[in-house]
Amino acid sequence: MSTDLEMGLYVFVLATFLGFQLIRRVSPLLHTPLMSLTNAISAIAVVGSILVAGEQKSDLSTVLGTLAVACSMINIVGGYLITYRMLRMFRKSGRDKP
Repeated sequence: MSTDLEMGLYVFVLATFLGFQLIRRVSPLLHTPLMSLTNAISAIAVVGSILVAGEQKSDLSTVLGTLAVACSMINIVGGYLITYRMLRMFRKSGRDKP
């Protein structure tokens, strides 16, 4: 295994563990602002994955980049739908329509 791949896997595992611990301890009152922030981070991930998919260095990088674009877009759309739904819960009953 090359050093770059090992370092990339190490950072990925560490970021996954840290992200899981961070999200798990968030108060329910902060979920809506946090979801909006994660949507912004996912937008950055979309840009990065488009760059990876567009480089076409190998078939594997193109497939993984395209998969990353799809997953990030699903995350963004789902996050906005959930945020919108949660914000509608706090509106007065007479103002449900946008």
